Amino acid sequence: MSDHKVEGWVAIARSKAVRTKPLRVLAGGRAFVLFRADGRLHCLADICPHRSAPLSSGRVVSGAIECPYHGWQFDGAGLCKAMPGLTGAMPRTLVPSYAVCEKDGLVFFSAQVANDDPYTTVLAAGDTVSMMVESRVTSSLAEVAENILDATHTHFTHKGILRGLSAKRYKVTVTVTGGDGWVEARYVGEPKQEGLVSRLLEGERSISIGRFRYPGIAELEFWGAKSINLATTFHLRQETADTVHGFGILSGPRQRNLGYLKALLFKPFFRIALRQDQHILHAAEKNRRLFGERRQMFGPLDIMRPHIDAILARQRPEVAEKPAVLVMEL
Repeated sequence: MSDHKVEGWVAIARSKAVRTKPLRVLAGGRAFVLFRADGRLHCLADICPHRSAPLSSGRVVSGAIECPYHGWQFDGAGLCKAMPGLTGAMPRTLVPSYAVCEKDGLVFFSAQVANDDPYTTVLAAGDTVSMMVESRVTSSLAEVAENILDATHTHFTHKGILRGLSAKRYKVTVTVTGGDGWVEARYVGEPKQEGLVSRLLEGERSISIGRFRYPGIAELEFWGAKSINLATTFHLRQETADTVHGFGILSGPRQRNLGYLKALLFKPFFRIALRQDQHILHAAEKNRRLFGERRQMFGPLDIMRPHIDAILARQRPEVAEKPAVLVMEL
């Protein structure tokens, strides 16, 4: 069981995955059940207080979720409304309930009362085209977030897809800044990546940005001279101690419907890149377990990881006080 605390709005399911049947989801090593009743979406702990059966194996009846073991029924607030066979007074019985909402095709939940709306992507509004992919990988949230935001591994892991086949590189100036709950790296000096994805979908590039937001959002933005050419936002959560589940939102300008064609071209290449990352992350995690607890080295080009670790530990990243600037070749 993971001890990763679930705080803030966390994406836990696609809206279309929650239909007539209850849906079990995992976050932070804990199980939750999503269900629709009386026209609303609800989230409870996925355990009946009676004999610990998973409520997600039951059904929704009369505006409540019914336990498959003895038929106890719980409403959206977690209050027991029925105990079949009982003729006396109903004891007050509760299942923990959680804040839940839907936005841009995703279901978000929060273990605490949340006053703000969940963030989905920088291109959530406006004349844009978006599509979504879903992935699961054996690793930790910090490792996966760093993998998404690490520009240096793409020359090797994604050669030909995101980077070109040649050894050509550009000198790039990177500025790393941050604040409470976020860190970003801004890259200037790379006119365009040489891989297939960039050649097909991206025009000239002015800057690219990699950003991490608490509690588990890794975001990439690729800007042209005046606007964003492409944005990818990954909503990550630590499902269990060794599994990370993520939803990736890929967005770009509509461009008089040319954006739809680009999206169709981009999706298969993006799935290939995802599988490449899943493979190397899984292999690295397997190797870490084989060699036991070994301290991993932070190299001079690991510009995001120390700050991601600090943010996940609810600490303010160092670059919030003093931005870092360095030059690398990409």
